[in-house]
Amino acid sequence: MLNRRDILRLAAAGASLAAVPMARAADGSPVRGGHLVSIVVPEPQTLGLTVSNPTIVIAINVYDGLVTYDGTGAPRPQLAESYEQASDGRSITFRLRKGVTWHDGVPFTAADVKYSILEVVKKTHPRGIGTYSQLQDIETPDDHTVILRLAKPSPVIWAALNSSETQILPKHLYEGTDPLTNPWNTKPIGTGPFIFKEWVRGSHVTLERNPNYWDAGKPYLDRLTFRFVPDAGARAAALETGEAQYVPLSPVPLSDMERLAKRPDLVVETRGWEAVAPVFFLDFNMRRPQFQDVRVRRAIALAIDKKALARTVWYGFAEPATGPVPAFQTAFAATGLPQYDYDPKKAEALLDEAGLKRGPDGVRLRFNHASIPYGDDFKRSGEFIRQQLKKVGIEVELLNYDLPTFLRKIYTEYDFDTLNAYYAAFADPQIGVQRRFWSQTIRPGSAWSNASGYSNLKVDALLEAAAVEPDPQKRKALLGEFQLIVQTELPSISLLELKQFRVWSSRLKGVNVGPIGVYSSFADAWLEPAPGAVRG
Repeated sequence: MLNRRDILRLAAAGASLAAVPMARAADGSPVRGGHLVSIVVPEPQTLGLTVSNPTIVIAINVYDGLVTYDGTGAPRPQLAESYEQASDGRSITFRLRKGVTWHDGVPFTAADVKYSILEVVKKTHPRGIGTYSQLQDIETPDDHTVILRLAKPSPVIWAALNSSETQILPKHLYEGTDPLTNPWNTKPIGTGPFIFKEWVRGSHVTLERNPNYWDAGKPYLDRLTFRFVPDAGARAAALETGEAQYVPLSPVPLSDMERLAKRPDLVVETRGWEAVAPVFFLDFNMRRPQFQDVRVRRAIALAIDKKALARTVWYGFAEPATGPVPAFQTAFAATGLPQYDYDPKKAEALLDEAGLKRGPDGVRLRFNHASIPYGDDFKRSGEFIRQQLKKVGIEVELLNYDLPTFLRKIYTEYDFDTLNAYYAAFADPQIGVQRRFWSQTIRPGSAWSNASGYSNLKVDALLEAAAVEPDPQKRKALLGEFQLIVQTELPSISLLELKQFRVWSSRLKGVNVGPIGVYSSFADAWLEPAPGAVRG
C-alpha cells in the first residue's frame, strides 16, 4: 500500500515537489497576467467571516491582516507597517500603512481595525473570544495608529494577527449590522490583492486583480476562479487535464496520489500546514446520558485502532495522536499523558464494568455518528469507526450531512451523539485547542468550538491562567496540566495528527510553502504560460 513516504519519494523522482517559496522565471522575473483556477470543497457558506477552511482559502485573497508570518512563524508587516509591545506587555501599538483603500475606494483607517477586533472578532469568531480575552479597549489616536490595551499580557495574540484569525472588515459596511448575516459576507470588500467579482452558487467564485493594491506591482495574476467540484474523481481529473492548477485542503482521494505524484506536471506538497496543525478527533456529546460514565468513553477509545486508521484510511498521511496538542509542538505538548492503544478486550471489559452487557443480538450500546462533510476520507473514517465499534458490541448509525446541515446540527442544535472532524490546533494551543474544551466557548451557533458541551472549572482556570502567563516554561506547565485532565476525562478522543497536502500545476510558481502556506494569498504567485501560449 502506498504511504506518505512513497508519495514523497515518487514526487521527488518526478521533480514535482516545490523546492522554494518563490520560484522565478529564467531571468528572475515573475510573469504577469494569467488566470488561475483552484478547486475548493465544500462550497463555503460565507466569504466574509473566516471561520472555516473553505472560506479562508478564498477570503485570504480579498482581505489582508495586520501582519502575516514568515517561515519561522515570526510576524511580518502587512496592513501594519510596524508594531511594538510595551515593556509591561499590557499594550501593543500598530502603525498602519498610509494610502491603503478598501476595494470600494474608501480609505482604510484605524477605525476599521478597532471595530473589527472589538465588535466582530472578539464577539463572534469561535476562536476570538479566547484570543482576545484580555483585551480591554482599543485606542485610535489618529487614522493610522492602533493601540490594544490589555488587562494582562497575552502571548497568544501574537500568533493570531493574520487575516484568517484577526480579520479586518470595512466598518462603513458592517457597523450597525449583525456581522454574521451582513449581506457583504457574500460579496466581500477587502484591502487584499484581489477584488471580488462574482459568486455563482453551486459553481464558482471569481476574484480579479486589485490594481490599487498597496504592495506595488502585485499581484501578478489577473484573475482567480475557485470552483466547487463535489466529486473527488472529477477534482483529480481536473488537475491531470490542466483544467485546474491549484487544489488545497487534501482534496483528491488518497488512493489517487500515486498516479498524481508520478506526474512531472504536478506538484504534491505536504509543507504549508505546520502552523495549522490539524488534529482528527471523535467528539462525544456530553449531554447524552450514555456518555456520562468515563469508562464508556475510554472503552470507545480503546476499541479504535488508530494505527490502522492512519494506515488504511489515510494512507499514511497521518499518525496517531497522543493528546489534544500535536506532539511536534514541543513548546506546548505534554508528555506522559494517558494513552488508549488499541485493546478491544480491555474495551469490552470496561463496557461490562459500566453495566453495558451484550444483549441477545450482541449489541450493548447504540448511538449515531456524524462525519464532517470535507471529503471521502472523513466518510471512510466514519465507516472505519463503525466497523471497529461493532466488534465490541456497539452499533453505530452513520450520519452524512451537507455543510450547512452539519454546522446547524452540531454547533447550534447539538443534535448528535458522536462526530468525527478535525480542528486546526494552530501555532498556539490557545488559538486552536482551547476553544474545544473551554466552557466559555459553549455558544450555540459558534462553529468549530465546544460542541461536546464539556465543562470543567479546573480546566477553565488552567486555560485562563496560561493565557496571561508570560513565562514560557510556566505556561507550558499550565497547559500540560490541562492536557492531562482532558486526556484522562476524555470528552473527546484525539485520534490522528493529519499530514495534509496540496496539489498544483508545475506551471504555478511563488506558492507559499512556509508553515502557514495554505492560509496565504496568491499575491506572490504567477503562472508560466502553457507551452505554445501567447500572453498578451
